[in-house]
Amino acid sequence: MLLHDTDLVPDEQPKAPAALDSAYFDQWYADMETSSTKDVLLQRHLSIPTWLGSAGILHWDALSDIAAGVRLAEGGALVDVACGRGGYGIELARRTSATLTGVDFSAVAQEQARAIAARLLAPGQADFRVGTLTETGLATGTADALVCTDSLQFAEPPAEALREFRRVLRPGGRLALTAWAPTTPGDPSLGPRLRHFDLPGDLDSAGFVDVIVETRPAWRAAERRVWQDAVATEGGEDDAALSSLRDEGKRSLRTFDALQRVLAFATAP
Repeated sequence: MLLHDTDLVPDEQPKAPAALDSAYFDQWYADMETSSTKDVLLQRHLSIPTWLGSAGILHWDALSDIAAGVRLAEGGALVDVACGRGGYGIELARRTSATLTGVDFSAVAQEQARAIAARLLAPGQADFRVGTLTETGLATGTADALVCTDSLQFAEPPAEALREFRRVLRPGGRLALTAWAPTTPGDPSLGPRLRHFDLPGDLDSAGFVDVIVETRPAWRAAERRVWQDAVATEGGEDDAALSSLRDEGKRSLRTFDALQRVLAFATAP
């Protein structure tokens, strides 16, 4: 999922969308289905396989790190919250033979995820349902591993989503998160969603243990190339997804060095 910091400083241009509700993302994912240019651009810089299509702004190398960090046994129960089109969770399930439950509040994204899973996973291996970061609708203690890629900043507040993740995980279950964090906490150039984002502190307050938060400069460098390429790509006036990517690139590049890429792991006690 893109749109990592939509609440930018007041004079930022172009403006980010004012409301990021399920209807907005339904249209956004519908636009993605019709944009081959956007897929090619993301695959060029993020190494996402062409057979999967675009999955987000996370580099494909991250999947190996996440798979190793969640320590998911073959056939374990994997939950992907804010799964979008499902690509990252589907690939993790494919690598580990895990049973996958994907949660997202966009019904359009859910339908796309089901279609991708039908091509890549065994029948019955994946289930997708509507839910949110703070109300997944899943039973307590049902997941061996839970992943959330590039979406925690949408929770109000992020710590509430982390408490929900801990509830869903079994004792000893592993959490993997990818996110953006301020290079300098409190940086006024950032919007309020990320200005005071404190992932280690929020994980600790949510009750997780064995917390590890690491920066990934190479992922951030790849992301810069995506935004630069998107901004430089001409035409595509009838391609809504490409236009959205280009607009976000313009916003992101203005404060690019104010954010860093992070990967976090934690254990539910």
